[in-house]
Amino acid sequence: MSDLAARVRSLMDLQRGAPLKLPLGGALFDIVVTASGPEAYAAVHLMDEVQRIPGARDDTRACGPVIEDPEHDRLIWLVPPGTRESWEPHRYATCLGAPYTLALPPLEQTEPPGPYWLRPCRGDRLVPAAPLADLLGRFQPGPIPHEELLGESLSTIS
Repeated sequence: MSDLAARVRSLMDLQRGAPLKLPLGGALFDIVVTASGPEAYAAVHLMDEVQRIPGARDDTRACGPVIEDPEHDRLIWLVPPGTRESWEPHRYATCLGAPYTLALPPLEQTEPPGPYWLRPCRGDRLVPAAPLADLLGRFQPGPIPHEELLGESLSTIS
């Protein structure tokens, strides 16, 4: 029960504009980390098309949540929980889940300085892993950092 209380307090902090640290894996989400840059942005724009809801405006950014960390030149894609277990080794992306922790930027942080939501966090979607892996293979953003280096820095990106 204390874990639930701590998570509720963290969510309240996030709404007030403070960063939120969440454990990866479990029931929330895993992440896929790629380099940022033109190749990665092309994948984001095509993911907007993949995730567009029929009948939505053409200018709607439909991609699930993506954080840009300009200091480290990377994108962090929030993908369904359990993706880590099924993610095939990828030349242009690293998938992380438990035991890592991710510091989320405040919800209203949609531009630099610091990490920001390139695509906003909405309650109705995450980025689907299979189309993401295909797009990353197609556009080849790189290089990506090694998993251990990522794990050390993700909880302190904010």
